[in-house]
Amino acid sequence: MTYRALFHVQHLLGIGHVMRVAQVARETAVQGLDVTVLSGGGRLGLDWGGAKVKELPVARARDGGFKVLVDADGRPLDAAFHERRRRLVLEAFETTQPDVVLIESYPFGRRAFRAELDTLIAAAQARRPRAPVLVSIRDILVAKNDPERYLEIARRIRRDVDAVLVHGDPQLVRLEASFPAAAEIADRLRYTGYVAEPRDPGATEDADIGRDEVVVSAGGGAVGLPLLRAALQARQLTSLQDRTWRLITGPNLPQADYAALCRDLSTGVIVERFRSDFQNLLRNCHLSLSQAGYNTVLDVLRARARAVVVPFAEGGETEQALRARILAERGLVQVVDARVLGRPEGASVLARAMERALAAPKPVLGPLALDGARRAAELVANYAAMRKDLSP
Repeated sequence: MTYRALFHVQHLLGIGHVMRVAQVARETAVQGLDVTVLSGGGRLGLDWGGAKVKELPVARARDGGFKVLVDADGRPLDAAFHERRRRLVLEAFETTQPDVVLIESYPFGRRAFRAELDTLIAAAQARRPRAPVLVSIRDILVAKNDPERYLEIARRIRRDVDAVLVHGDPQLVRLEASFPAAAEIADRLRYTGYVAEPRDPGATEDADIGRDEVVVSAGGGAVGLPLLRAALQARQLTSLQDRTWRLITGPNLPQADYAALCRDLSTGVIVERFRSDFQNLLRNCHLSLSQAGYNTVLDVLRARARAVVVPFAEGGETEQALRARILAERGLVQVVDARVLGRPEGASVLARAMERALAAPKPVLGPLALDGARRAAELVANYAAMRKDLSP
């Protein structure tokens, strides 16, 4: 018997959420499940392996403030848009008839899409036997302004969710660090380990590409321009000014900004949107400068690169700042507050942090579970197999 899984993922600005789900979907298909993914953030050219992807009408954040969500044409989302998506999600459920449902973030986040996600949860519960509902979250969540929200989320988990897959390792950070009500749902938590991109089998530790470079990376790139500009300003203030600096902007940096960076290049500076051998570059680099997103930090730590991180903190985002602080306390990175980048002293602050990173020993990361995609896929498969035993 082939079990069926239905995933839902919505990325709004960065691409970390959908990259994790893509890896879990690939591994779940390897487990032998028939996997369908509902993706609502637009095509990114990711490798979904044997999973089938159904694109929902595109929704994204207009900017780093996350206050306004817009469609593919830049128009604010309205009730008709949400109703259309709700119907498409329900149709996908009815067509797929899944044995297990996995939802990325909700109810911890993505409340703007609760109409379609509540419909999906209700459909899973109404199936006979019911389909287990799993929630996928990263290691660190964004803080809530209202403390009551934590208990509200915990109650919802206890009522409607069979398991929360936490894509992290409690040896580095436990969910309690960013979700105070974690004890209320302790029996539902399943730490999978980190969902890390597999190493490129063609890459070698002694490859010359990127040797002794300064690698500046902006994640998905949608909010990376201030970091990229500040890096170029700091270059002349460091002992690294004569080395090659490679700026990797990410696919979502606006084309006008990308073109401006390319026009103003100095000798020894390379600008690229994406590198499939990013891990290899980090293993060979002299220094890494980046934001502090989930995927980038994992790549930096695995490469044992000396690193400076500038956590994104607009729109009330707290996740990257907490991750950066935890890593800094362990001596693994140097941290610069993103708010200083736009100030007159921003370049010098960044340059000093880079010099501190160079003076520190190469970071050593202790044992850390990095097989989160495989472990998450096994959990999905196990819960799919449980459906026949669940009471109506």
